[in-house]
Amino acid sequence: MAEKIDKIYEDAIAAGLLPGASVFAGDKDGNILYSKSFGKASLKEGKNEPFTESTIASIASMTKIMTSVAALQCVEDGTLGLDKDLKPLLPDIGKQGVVTGFDDEKNDVILEPVSTPYTLRLLLTHTSGYEYDWFNPHLTKWRASRGEALWFGKTVEEKAALPVFQPGTGFAYGTGYEWTGRAIERASGSTLEDFMRERIWKPLGIENDTSFWPKTKEGMKDRIADAGTLENGPPVVHTDNFDTLVGSKDCLGGAGVNTTAKAYYTFLSAVLRRDARLLKPSSYDELFRPQLDERCEQALNDYIALSPIHTNYLGMQVPPSVRKTWSFAGMLAKEPQEGRLVAGTALWGGFPSCAWFIDNETGICGTAICQVIPAMHPDIMALHERFHKAVFEQVKRK
Repeated sequence: MAEKIDKIYEDAIAAGLLPGASVFAGDKDGNILYSKSFGKASLKEGKNEPFTESTIASIASMTKIMTSVAALQCVEDGTLGLDKDLKPLLPDIGKQGVVTGFDDEKNDVILEPVSTPYTLRLLLTHTSGYEYDWFNPHLTKWRASRGEALWFGKTVEEKAALPVFQPGTGFAYGTGYEWTGRAIERASGSTLEDFMRERIWKPLGIENDTSFWPKTKEGMKDRIADAGTLENGPPVVHTDNFDTLVGSKDCLGGAGVNTTAKAYYTFLSAVLRRDARLLKPSSYDELFRPQLDERCEQALNDYIALSPIHTNYLGMQVPPSVRKTWSFAGMLAKEPQEGRLVAGTALWGGFPSCAWFIDNETGICGTAICQVIPAMHPDIMALHERFHKAVFEQVKRK
């Protein structure tokens, strides 16, 4: 297995697909089955640091499962409820109404009042109606009409301003986790950074390797990887055009964590082992339980197939023939994929072509972290799929 995975990433670096990466996999007993780092942390002229297990990287949407764990901790504390109306805690959520279209003559969105309460369960399953700007043509036009860039704003309220359908009536990948992070802050009375540090990072011993704000941290700021781009490649080249925060001053619960591959694997391993330092057994059950009703599940599968952009960004290299649903942890495969997935496997990724998986039945988890754009580049995600297959096949042969 090790030689096979080594070759996957070494060949990719030699071919100019990757600057560098760090890869981990382990089992439910806490054994590390594979760990290795490859290449460079930066292609910027004058820099030559290797990409190591201690390199700090943006994990973007791989933040989401951490935010889910934090939210369930609040549910255990009694400060949040999965099905309670969040309006008293989040007065700005849905306040402008739901987008139903765009009036080209008036150069503005068409809105209708919100008819259903926003709940934590809806935010954690992408069924709240809040969608990332770049996936929705009405939001794209609305930003342009205001002279704003996509994902504009310094606050969650600015970035996640308008929902695009009534809560609970569809599926759209978006900013529900940003609102969840805000709800955690209001419920706990602390920033999301401080809450996660005390409740997740410190218990797991990863607090010196994980932060929403690594550039402000001594001991972290000198370990941050630079991004590479394949926009006109290969070969991959250095780019300064990568910033998941895009001006945010808030902790973004859906996209803002930076960490090392070793630290993120430590977190995944704890979740796989159902570490009692994080959650109670019933909360782990809820974390991995399929959450979508039949209508929203169909909406998810249709959404992934909606365009090549949707498929590349959200498909995680899982064949269209494999039915998918959503859990608080991430996407769930409802059916097997030969040589890689059993039904119930959870997996997701992050904007700079990162990936993770947790397979509770087989008893394995893993992550591959790099910093390559365009987002979820299919050639890089295919490497991570092959890594996942190598781990799965090795364990299955035992």
